[in-house]
Amino acid sequence: MLRSLQGRLSAALVAGLVVLACAAAAASIHVLRQEVDRMSDSALQEAAQRLLPLALTDIMRREADDDEDDSSRVTAVRPHDELLTYVVRDDKGSLLLQSHDADLSVFPAGLKPGFSSTLSHRIYTEPGLQGTVALTIAEPLAARRQAKVAAALSVVRVLILFLPVGLIGIWLIVRTGLQPIRRFCGSIAARGQSDLTSLEKSGLPTEIAPVADAVNGLMARLDRALAAERSFTANSAHELRTPIAAALAQTQRLKADMPTDDMRERVQNVEQSLRTLARLSESLMQLAKAENGRVLGDAPQDLRPVIELVIEDFRRIAHTPNPITLDLPDKPVESWIDPDAFAIVVRNLVDNAQKHGARGEPVRVSLSEAGAFTVANRGPVLAENDLARLMKPFERGATTARGSGLGLAIVEAIARGAGATLTARSPAPGWPDGLWITIDGLPLASMTPR
Repeated sequence: MLRSLQGRLSAALVAGLVVLACAAAAASIHVLRQEVDRMSDSALQEAAQRLLPLALTDIMRREADDDEDDSSRVTAVRPHDELLTYVVRDDKGSLLLQSHDADLSVFPAGLKPGFSSTLSHRIYTEPGLQGTVALTIAEPLAARRQAKVAAALSVVRVLILFLPVGLIGIWLIVRTGLQPIRRFCGSIAARGQSDLTSLEKSGLPTEIAPVADAVNGLMARLDRALAAERSFTANSAHELRTPIAAALAQTQRLKADMPTDDMRERVQNVEQSLRTLARLSESLMQLAKAENGRVLGDAPQDLRPVIELVIEDFRRIAHTPNPITLDLPDKPVESWIDPDAFAIVVRNLVDNAQKHGARGEPVRVSLSEAGAFTVANRGPVLAENDLARLMKPFERGATTARGSGLGLAIVEAIARGAGATLTARSPAPGWPDGLWITIDGLPLASMTPR
């Protein structure tokens, strides 16, 4: 069964066209057969009416010349095949005149005036001289059948020529009629993943417009739900920053006032927990911003200075466990992605490599002229299902390193919002182990951002 609407409409219309064309052809052939009979009868009658005076004149001339040969015929220039043959008889059935190619067995005696038929001929009898003589003319039915077959073949030829044109016309009409639906589907497919604005439904057929209304209503409800969720996450994280900072300050003062090392160690554990909570709050704010879809800037910016600035921050940290190698192109790589959002990507990927990579092994950071940003580090090999799981929020690998489990989820959300693709491989290309993460397809300045 056809699943395509265009295919279904085309098949239904083609089937209807074929049925109608065959019915029209059958009706035309029937009418043509009747018309051939009518015109042939008319021609037969007219021929008899024209021949009768000539035959009577010839008969009377010969009688005046005392020519009593009953088998005499109208003189012809030369013998030839006749389509119409005739005989002239008197009221007693005696033969007075016949055409040179007439077969007397075709003309039974005692025919009444008007039309009659035998198995092989159509016959017309025209009386004259007040019924004392009659001219009978015959036409072979085979000739009529040939004319009817020729007429029917003409109709069939026209039908054969018409059907392909009709099929192409139907296909073009259906395709043109469905063009607004294809444009509607194309507008949906061309949208960015975070674009939930209403779809343009102008030009859509009346039957499809309710579908557009339903889709717009669904996207509006989805947008409100996502906005409420993002707002709650961002507001909650923002509201937590001040009390966490205050609690952290009080904890640091309390640690300084502790009289014993044991008590200071306990306070330090509390301080570490508060710092973890502060990082979690910051990560939640970053995730809310990434999922909000506002990761594209107003103008394209060079990505190289952003990477250099973030890497410089890491290098200034004394306890950075792994050296960082940086590979940037000589030419600017301008992209529509927001610099702050891209900085979050760089920071989270490098921080992930520092925390979970093998100690002392280099972390490779690179950017291609095509806009592919890559971070690779040495470390244990991860299975495919583990790689997919680490892209989800609050998922962590088998590690003792501190973290919220949101870093890669934030990076994936930002990449998705920018229309890019995040790919993770383990082991890293060129290494027997490690993790390789690249973001490909960042919207460059030469592209139109979605």
